[in-house]
Amino acid sequence: MDSDSVFASVVRAPEDPILGVTVAYNKDTSPNKLNLGVGAYRTEEGKPLVLNVVRKAEQHLVNDQSQIKEYLPIVGLADFNKLSAKLIFGADSPAIQQNRVTTVQCLSGTGSLRVGAEFLAKHYHQLTIYIPTPTWGNHPKIFNLAGLSVKTYRYYDPATRGLNFQGLLEDLGAAPSGAIVLLHACAHNPTGVDPTLEQWEQIRKLMRSKGLLPFFDSAYQGFASGNLDADAQPVRTFVADGGECLAAQSYAKNMGLYGERVGALSIVCKTQDVASRVESQLKLVIRPMYSNPPIHGASIVATILKDSNMYNEWTVELKAMADRIISMRQQLYDALSAKGTPGDWSHIIKQIGMFTFTGLNSEQVAFMTKEYHIYMTSDGRISMAGLSSKTVPHLTDAIHAAVNRFG
Repeated sequence: MDSDSVFASVVRAPEDPILGVTVAYNKDTSPNKLNLGVGAYRTEEGKPLVLNVVRKAEQHLVNDQSQIKEYLPIVGLADFNKLSAKLIFGADSPAIQQNRVTTVQCLSGTGSLRVGAEFLAKHYHQLTIYIPTPTWGNHPKIFNLAGLSVKTYRYYDPATRGLNFQGLLEDLGAAPSGAIVLLHACAHNPTGVDPTLEQWEQIRKLMRSKGLLPFFDSAYQGFASGNLDADAQPVRTFVADGGECLAAQSYAKNMGLYGERVGALSIVCKTQDVASRVESQLKLVIRPMYSNPPIHGASIVATILKDSNMYNEWTVELKAMADRIISMRQQLYDALSAKGTPGDWSHIIKQIGMFTFTGLNSEQVAFMTKEYHIYMTSDGRISMAGLSSKTVPHLTDAIHAAVNRFG
């Protein structure tokens, strides 16, 4: 009898909306099933990809007899931290040269956000963070649980399937002075809609004039455009003005290290002294949480970033992934146009990164899952990386039928 259990009153929690899509997909026995919910890159054959340069780095680590399995320091692998800061802020970043950046290795992007949030909840004077609507489903939970109060700012405009720039400026303009603002560095998840560089400049000026604190989530550097520097440009403009900011980095997507949980949190401070005091407090956040981070994934990243040949090889493989996604966008757009599917689908090629916000509603999504065995989140977000030339026609048929059925 489960009433004997001390946990008898525990209720069953709902599936995670994103991971739940995969659970449903796995149960489907149809040969035509297609999973467009997963936030992980797939090859044209629909298979997970391990980058050649990652295999090479692992081989190098396995053969290096000086590699040991001792605990890392609380802040992680020193080389990894230094190279991660350089990757996002730029090799010639004045903030790095002036030692005003503290970087700690964390458990991928999620862990970096959580450590940053816990630090802010304890040491920052404003406990409100503004996040875009919509945003990644895990964002509000991470900040709430860390003790921050979560508010939203307008971001996506369903009418244009683009950026609601006016709404964004109004909401940030009305935010209390000093509030924290979460910004997606590039390839906004789930919409694939990014501000232009001119718009970023306006956002920066507004935020700095109100003393708002930028917290960048960089999950897709190099994955959006295929160019590491271009994708980091928004972050770098905020660092160039001498102001302070936080940046969470993940290597899940751009190095394909999903399950290795490799990430970094960097905090750019006004002075070297402040940065070293901030780091001392970050250690106090990390120590009771997980003591210190894992060594293997960070060693892979450091090996690749510090060897110029491997680094170049990585940029080529990264661009190939980005280019395949861009080509899937074009193919889907072309197929919908050729079929004469009602509506304007140009947003598919205007959006960027792994995800496209199709504009399909939950009724249309449910219909596509039931009739066509196509799985995606109910908000109509699809992972372009889950598509291939072979599956574009099937998706096109499904979208066409859904739009005609439920206008």
